[in-house]
Amino acid sequence: MGGHTFRRAAWLAAALLFPLATLAQTYPDKPIHLVVPFPPGGVADIIARPVAEKLANALGQPVIVENRGGATGTIGGAYVAHAAPDGYTLLFGTTNEIAMSPTLYSALPYDPTRDFAPVAIVAQFPNVLVTGPTVKATRLADLTAQAQAKPKSLTFASSGQGSTNHLTAELYQNQANVQVVHIPYKGGGPALVDLTGGHVDAMFATLPSAVALIKGGKLRALAVTGESRSPTLPDVPTAREAGLPGLVVTTWNGVLAPAGTPAAVVERLAQALKQAVDDPDIRNKLAAVGAEPLYTPPQAFAAVIRADYARWSGLIKKAGIKVD
Repeated sequence: MGGHTFRRAAWLAAALLFPLATLAQTYPDKPIHLVVPFPPGGVADIIARPVAEKLANALGQPVIVENRGGATGTIGGAYVAHAAPDGYTLLFGTTNEIAMSPTLYSALPYDPTRDFAPVAIVAQFPNVLVTGPTVKATRLADLTAQAQAKPKSLTFASSGQGSTNHLTAELYQNQANVQVVHIPYKGGGPALVDLTGGHVDAMFATLPSAVALIKGGKLRALAVTGESRSPTLPDVPTAREAGLPGLVVTTWNGVLAPAGTPAAVVERLAQALKQAVDDPDIRNKLAAVGAEPLYTPPQAFAAVIRADYARWSGLIKKAGIKVD
């Protein structure tokens, strides 16, 4: 049994000595750290900051956003998994390190199904296929034709090996019968910088991370991967409309606490996040960057994690992707 397991057991034992109502009343009485497991500029960071601001208002304590990027979110994930389960260190989690990484890594420093207490999903969004100045194609079909004519001639950026950007590109290759070259970065921000600079050709970027660059004319959007068109980019077709019916990918952002966090604290956080997501200001801010505000409470969030893990593990195994 590891050291952090003993610490968690000690915290649990201590928590049981106090009534849950008292815990709920006294929590929080100091600043909370919200760990974003990706560098600044990526979608998780873009969404986490306004959520943290509203969460602080709801809880009456500062919520400090802390970026701990690297290894497709797993470094930040491990940091929170091993933190004291007292509600003061939280993960602004993503589909990457929670639902995808368990299959990608043979030796994760945490178990996503046992080392976290899901609190709430706060937003979901599609990916968007964007191209930089090196690509002349204006439609998905044109890009696919180019990729089919010259296999491995196009480079696709991602926020890291095994990220949602990478796995969506893998799905695209399978669906369109093409071969592209994957270029992984240490986060969506750095990847988009190189894409706009013409160092890579394309990317299945998360919509919130790319929408400003699209609207500013720095990138061209060819398709979104949602079930329907994004209200933020109503003129951009879905991949399904553009001829690839199976290329449907949406991902989420949500808050998770270390396993063993008292139920009353999880419930207090969940209610505060519901209050934050229901705030018209934050709904407008999220919608403006292409994210759909979405509140999903703890038990339903846990069910989403299980379903997403089942979906992505099958796709990852089929594509033979490993990250070690």
